[in-house]
Amino acid sequence: MAAILEFSLPTEEFALEKTLNTHPRAHIEIERVVADDPDRITPYVWVRTDDFDAFEAALRGDSTVEEVVMFSDTGEERSYQMTWTGAIDFIVQVLTEYSGTITHADGSADGWNLRVVFPDRKALSQAHETAQQADFRFDVRSIYGTEDARGAQHGLTEPQRETLVAALEAGYFTVPRETSLADLAEQLETSHQALSERLRRATHNLVESTLVTHIDGSDEQSSGRCAELPVDGL
Repeated sequence: MAAILEFSLPTEEFALEKTLNTHPRAHIEIERVVADDPDRITPYVWVRTDDFDAFEAALRGDSTVEEVVMFSDTGEERSYQMTWTGAIDFIVQVLTEYSGTITHADGSADGWNLRVVFPDRKALSQAHETAQQADFRFDVRSIYGTEDARGAQHGLTEPQRETLVAALEAGYFTVPRETSLADLAEQLETSHQALSERLRRATHNLVESTLVTHIDGSDEQSSGRCAELPVDGL
């Protein structure tokens, strides 16, 4: 049975230390991570900050960032494809060795929070021991099996899970609908466009994790999709 480790770590142990310390009000949420090569990872992220121009300028001077491409802008959030290297080397090495899969990560100046799925508790324990022996600084928040996971086992971040549940309870998915997207956005204290984007991402992750069970390499290449971690593919 797969085992899930949730932990926090300082920015200097992972990525974007300079950027996040320069912009303490910025918040980053990793939507998914794809494999590039053994020395780098390519996360797709959503960013909230009060000054996107200054944030992007900081990214260009951050030693952990090799490349940044902006995909969309909702006003409140922007999505980017980034290529990270450098400080992420050790954690990628540990995840590679023990077949870990990053299923969620969010970061701010206070540090990063990660959720990693391992094939079993033995692999999780070995990864934990290796990190401790290397004096890798992190704090374990929880360890649990997949039977205890809620949104995590369906590829959802916690905000995405909460948004879907709120939409369901408000009657957004009923026919006819019992609430509008605008009313739901007001209830969740966010903008219409930001809520629409989050619902789209949540639905994508839910369908992909529950209905798309086998995608071979040829299908990914022909459809233009990138192969998601596990990081053992790095």
